[in-house]
Amino acid sequence: MDVLESLQQSVGYQFREQSLLLQALTHRSAGARHNERLEFLGDAALNFVVAAKLFARFPKVSEGDLSRMRARLVREETLAEIAGKIALADSLILGPGEIRSGGARRDSIRADALEAVIGAAFLDGGFGAAERIVAQLVEPLMTDDLGGEELRDPKTRLQEFLQGQGRPVPVYTTVAEKGQAHERRFVARCSVPGAEATEAEDGSRRKAEQQAAALMLAQLQVAVHG
Repeated sequence: MDVLESLQQSVGYQFREQSLLLQALTHRSAGARHNERLEFLGDAALNFVVAAKLFARFPKVSEGDLSRMRARLVREETLAEIAGKIALADSLILGPGEIRSGGARRDSIRADALEAVIGAAFLDGGFGAAERIVAQLVEPLMTDDLGGEELRDPKTRLQEFLQGQGRPVPVYTTVAEKGQAHERRFVARCSVPGAEATEAEDGSRRKAEQQAAALMLAQLQVAVHG
C-alpha cells in the first residue's frame, strides 16, 4: 500500500475507491478484472483534456498543428516516459508470463496503465479528478517549444515533402519479423517511385516505419538541395 500511496501522490489525486486504482494497474494477464475498459475511458478523457488545454495555451496555433501537438503528448512513447518518471511499473499487477518476459518495462503496458489510472480517476472523482491528473503529469510538457517542425513525425514530413513536389505518397511494407513474441523486431521498408527504398528495424512496427521514412526524407532532400 505504500507503493500505491506514493503513486497517488505522484499523479496528484487520492482515490476514494482504492479498488478502482488496483483495477487500473491490473494487466489482463493477471485476471478477469483488468484495466482495458478503464484504459478506453482514460484515453478519451486524456485526449479531451489535452486538446482543451492546448487550445487555451496556444491561441494562434492552427488546427493541424494543434492535432500534431496533441498526438505527440498522448502517444505511447510520451505516456510511457511519464509512467517511468512516476515509477508506475512498481505498482503494476501482472500475470506470471508477463512478469517473466519483463512486461513492466514494456512501453505499451505502462502507457495503457497510465490511461487506465486516468479513467479510474474519472469514475472515482468525476471529470475534475481526471483533469487533475492530466494537469499534474502532461500539462508541464506543453511548453512554447512544443510547436514547430519537430512535431511532425517523419512519415508526416515525408508525405508533405512529396506532396509539395507533386509526387506519389510513400508505401510502407514490413519485410521481416524477428524474435520471440515478447521481443519482436520489425524491419520496415519505405518505397517512393524514382528513389532507392530505405529500411529500418525496431521493436515497434510504427517506429521502424518512421525511421525508414526519416531515411527516405533525408535521401530526397539531399537529391533536391544537394
